Amino acid sequence: MAKNKDARPPIFAVSVVGLSGTEKDKGNCGVGKSCLCNRYVRPDADNYYSEHTSVLSTIDFGGRVVNNDHFLYWGDVSHRGDEGLDCKIQVIEQTEFIDDQTFLPHRSTNLQPYTKRAAATKLQSAEKLMYICTDQLGLEQDFDQKQMPDGKLNIDGFMLCVDVSKGCNRKFDDQMKFVNSLYSQMVKSKKPIVVAATKCDECVDQNLRDLQAFVTSKKNLILIETSARYNVNIDLCFNALIQQLDKTRGKPKTVSYLEAFKVQRQLVASATDKFDKQMTQTVRDYHTTWKTVVNILKGQSDYDEFITLEGSRKARNMFSKHIAQLKQEHIKKRREEYLTALPKTLNNLFNNLEQVETLSWPEAQNVIHNHPNFQYWFVVLEHTPWDETDHVDNSDRRIPFDLLNTPEAERIYYNHVQHLLSEKRRVEMKERFKKTLERVHFISPGQPWEEVMCLVMEDEAYRYITDLDRRDVYCRHQQEIVEKAKEDFQEMLFEHAELFYDLDLNATPSCDKMTEIHSVLNEEPRYRALQKLAPDRESLLLKHIGFVYHPTKETCLSGQNCVDLKVEQVLANRLVQLDHGRSNHYYNSANIDKINLCLLGKDGLSQELANEIRAQCTDDEYTLDGKIYEVELLPVDVNSTLLFSHTWVTTFKPHGCFCVFNSIESLNSIGDCIGRIRAEIAQSRRDRFPQPLPFILILANQRDNVCKNIPILRHQGQQLANKLQCTFVDIPSGAFRWCPPLHVFIHMIVPPLPPPSHWSSFCSLIVLLCCLLLSSPDVSSSPPVSSFSDVSFSPTLMSPPLMSPLLL
Repeated sequence: MAKNKDARPPIFAVSVVGLSGTEKDKGNCGVGKSCLCNRYVRPDADNYYSEHTSVLSTIDFGGRVVNNDHFLYWGDVSHRGDEGLDCKIQVIEQTEFIDDQTFLPHRSTNLQPYTKRAAATKLQSAEKLMYICTDQLGLEQDFDQKQMPDGKLNIDGFMLCVDVSKGCNRKFDDQMKFVNSLYSQMVKSKKPIVVAATKCDECVDQNLRDLQAFVTSKKNLILIETSARYNVNIDLCFNALIQQLDKTRGKPKTVSYLEAFKVQRQLVASATDKFDKQMTQTVRDYHTTWKTVVNILKGQSDYDEFITLEGSRKARNMFSKHIAQLKQEHIKKRREEYLTALPKTLNNLFNNLEQVETLSWPEAQNVIHNHPNFQYWFVVLEHTPWDETDHVDNSDRRIPFDLLNTPEAERIYYNHVQHLLSEKRRVEMKERFKKTLERVHFISPGQPWEEVMCLVMEDEAYRYITDLDRRDVYCRHQQEIVEKAKEDFQEMLFEHAELFYDLDLNATPSCDKMTEIHSVLNEEPRYRALQKLAPDRESLLLKHIGFVYHPTKETCLSGQNCVDLKVEQVLANRLVQLDHGRSNHYYNSANIDKINLCLLGKDGLSQELANEIRAQCTDDEYTLDGKIYEVELLPVDVNSTLLFSHTWVTTFKPHGCFCVFNSIESLNSIGDCIGRIRAEIAQSRRDRFPQPLPFILILANQRDNVCKNIPILRHQGQQLANKLQCTFVDIPSGAFRWCPPLHVFIHMIVPPLPPPSHWSSFCSLIVLLCCLLLSSPDVSSSPPVSSFSDVSFSPTLMSPPLMSPLLL
């Protein structure tokens, strides 16, 4: 022990010894002296080297690190005990270096055999450098150069290493003979000795028991089970030796290898989990580099602890695995996106069962590849498979064509074929169910589905289709029988014309008269057929009375199919077309992809109408006649200042204005607004013909469901529509509360053009139109129609020219 001057920490020199020599003496590997020293002096994983050779060239042996000696100076370690006392441990390893040419021990100044040389307590080697690793030899200038203090050391204690593993071509008994001989020499120095059982991670139980017996047979020997590979009990070895050197220190508790290994593994596992969590939170992009991660994590406790215990190599391996996992997750996500889009793609390419019913998947792939729209849906990559190319980072969302060769794509294809088969079967079953309903004569107009359901529950089609399909079919069936019942009811009213002869032409029928009419009509089955639709029946009756004494377009029983109204619409559209260059329609349905609708109402009615229109759309899109229209709505209150500025028309560019009312007050407000809007538009465009903005009046159900004012509102609305030359829409019947199906509106704004093949069915209508054009003073002053092909017709049922039934 060095002398303690100026209250400096005591310094102890420890010599690590064990079996050494040629391969014949020690086998193919050493007993672990160098690894033990390395792990104690430089415990960090990055500074630990598992390979230390004792076979050196003459040049390396004569270098300043070995310095022609058979011992290595490992440096010193500052040690702090449990009581807080400091000391410094200088570590020496006694070994025997072999010449790489002769494979015999190098000749040195000390010619004694290893057992005597290793037991020496005084060592001397001028300018000897600290040993770090084998790579240091011959490249000393590239490593930290630290000399052995004063070129000499006095050994204070010994660390005797005994390999308890199977060994490499070495018998444990031969090793113990060497250990006995070496111990006999060391004990003469009267220096404390600690026995380190090395390589316990590969321990042979019998070897360990033999070593324990040896230690027990000796006086004052302590056995510590160690593993330099896993850094188990290394500090404990030197702590035990220090306690024997300084009796003032507490005696350390010896721990078996298995217990210490378990604690060490738990420490490593905890550090690994923390580092893995830290890396997962930090690295979210698989393009991140290791250098970037190190710059981010360096200095953070979890990262530093893991690097100390496991090293940078393992940290980088974990990083590489994490990056690979991120990339696989990204590829998996892209694959799921492609496979999710594939059913939609197949539905666009093969939407007809006849196209694919007999095609195998390889045949279907050929059809897909030759499809005109192939490039829109798919991309053919130069290199395959796609998940091993740069396409995984490409923003191109088209499906790689080689993905179709996977089992998942094949399964999706056959699922699509099965879906088409099921859809075909579903449509057939819906039609069968419709015919079943037609055969049930107990179903009356307006009868709820719940009352009818029990009558058809045993039907095969009923059991096959879903409840939603059943209700849809029943709704269509109800619409048909309701329309038929209303037509029959209207025909019945004409047959009972005598009931209306004595009515006052300018007054509403009295209660007594209405009671008389109901009493007479109640004998008719056609009257009782609308028993569940009493409000509609009452409305039809009042409309009939109004039509009898006021046969106008507004009171025509055919509603929007009135011939007079259709003629006015045809002429109005023709005039607009002629004034605009006589070449293009103002609204050409083939060129319109987006429909802008302004919704006008009072007290929130416009917003309610917007909500019901949106309910008929899917993501603000509406499909009609095989074409998808984007629908944009602008709900406006009649009191909004927006209506008094013409700029909103040029900005929003509406295709039509829907005006909804449910009271006389709201109807009057809408009438005033329409007048002001037209005036504003006309004033802003007085230098040219203003583009026509269609206005459509819509009668809505009253919120309190009181229907007694409906006939009055209907009459007033029809009169206002006639005055303003716009369209009137009555209260709808069916699935919607008070908004007709959206296709009704679209056809009002963008009337479809019938194909030439349909003109033959309009011959009589064209003749009638010619008669009207020649005889009506209202249209004679209008620009003549150049040809029948200039007139646009809708293939709907039109009413005959208006004629009062009383005059008949």
